[in-house]
Amino acid sequence: MALYPQLILDALSKVRYPGTGKDIVSNGMVEDDLRIEDMNVSFSMKFEKPNDPFLKSVCKAAETAIHTYADEQAVVTINVHAAQLARPEPDKLLPNVKNILAISSGKGGVGKSTVSANLAVALAAQGYKVGLLDADIFGPSIPKMFGIESARPIMVPHDGRDLIEPEERYGVKILSIGFFVNQKEAVLWRGSMASNALKQLIADANWGELDYFLIDLPPGTSDIHLTMVQTLSITGAVVVSTPQQVALADARKGISMFKGEKINVPVLGLIENMAWFTPAELPTSKYYIFGNGGCKKLAEEMNLPLLGQIPLVQSICEGGDDGKPVALNPDSITGQAFRSLAEKVVEQMNLRNQNLAPTSRVIVK
Repeated sequence: MALYPQLILDALSKVRYPGTGKDIVSNGMVEDDLRIEDMNVSFSMKFEKPNDPFLKSVCKAAETAIHTYADEQAVVTINVHAAQLARPEPDKLLPNVKNILAISSGKGGVGKSTVSANLAVALAAQGYKVGLLDADIFGPSIPKMFGIESARPIMVPHDGRDLIEPEERYGVKILSIGFFVNQKEAVLWRGSMASNALKQLIADANWGELDYFLIDLPPGTSDIHLTMVQTLSITGAVVVSTPQQVALADARKGISMFKGEKINVPVLGLIENMAWFTPAELPTSKYYIFGNGGCKKLAEEMNLPLLGQIPLVQSICEGGDDGKPVALNPDSITGQAFRSLAEKVVEQMNLRNQNLAPTSRVIVK
């Protein structure tokens, strides 16, 4: 049997869309790009939203109808177009977020994600509304540190758009690419793919009202850092380092990146992690296994405040592995250190907002 457009449309008119009860042709769901070449039939169908619950079943029914009422040998290709309201303008992203704080490190292994997780918990414990974005696309560790590795965020309708609903734990709203990929496999994405995924976690998520939106950046300087400063007007940044000289050298580069003329994000200060080792059985002892006072000297050199010194204590590692950040325990040495750090960050952020103009996004021409 020869295939022709009206034969295909008549077949498709047998398919009803469950949401309205009308057939998909009279319902305007079949677009006018129907193409027939020998036994190959292709056309597009449009749905009101990408997560339409009837999308797959209607497409399958359309294919079956063509095989039943036109020709069972037809090769059917259906292109799905889902209408979606456009994202807000770049300068209007996160309109209900007061402060955006980038947490960076010059090199990996200095405990940046541990600091991010505990700082978020400490800020939430002080009554602030806090969000935490795990922007380390290739090595997401925030889900593990909050004990929510198995979480799979859902889409929720909000102001006419379908948005990703962040997970919430210990008073912190959390999103990470780790929620959407196989945890046992490496993420092998090119820079543009990683950047687009990150933009989606920012622009297509229901972050709501936040006092502090923390961004746990990957180590070093990369496409992700550029994506962040191009996507958001970052209020300020902090740089995490150990006292070790090789880490300080990379921290200096990170500070330079933020303070550069093209980026121009205020650096609120440095955080010295693993400042000293304190054994559990000797809580008053300090062993400077990575050197003594390295971050303090760098802070003085760069004319920046040293926001806090976090000791190397076994409970920090255990808390991260167990999904219970040590900042949850305000009576512990490390809990007190992170609570103090949170107070210092708030103080420096307030000073920054009082004395400096709002940060502008980086515009690439």
